[in-house]
Amino acid sequence: MKSGKINLKHLTGRIYFYCTVITSLTALGISKHGGFNPGHVFSIIILLLVLFSYFLNARRAGSKRARYFENFFLSFSFFLSLLPTVNETFTRIPVGHPLAKDISDPVITRTLGVLLVLFVIGSVLQFLKQRKLNTVELNTR
Repeated sequence: MKSGKINLKHLTGRIYFYCTVITSLTALGISKHGGFNPGHVFSIIILLLVLFSYFLNARRAGSKRARYFENFFLSFSFFLSLLPTVNETFTRIPVGHPLAKDISDPVITRTLGVLLVLFVIGSVLQFLKQRKLNTVELNTR
């Protein structure tokens, strides 16, 4: 959080990366409804986002433009992981009287709406911060 992004060069960023890869891969083996379902699609998309971010971080380290995509992809992977998390949590907790009946429950849709707004605001702030960092690097050369 200190740097305003998931930074793969820091320990916390690497922990996020490896835990997300492991979680996404193991989620592919889970199926509550039998067969391939939307949860599997989320897992694949999240996995691709973090892997592509890793590629940008490792192979395009000198590219200022790559940092924008890396930041966005990692943040978007986090946002996408919150969607099933909110649904599963709200439809199961508290035990016996969950907050929501199903995915179409207004409490879930409102919560996801708030998370979407926060994601958009955060992405804009990350973009502005990255632009400032790129400008500072350009001026110090």
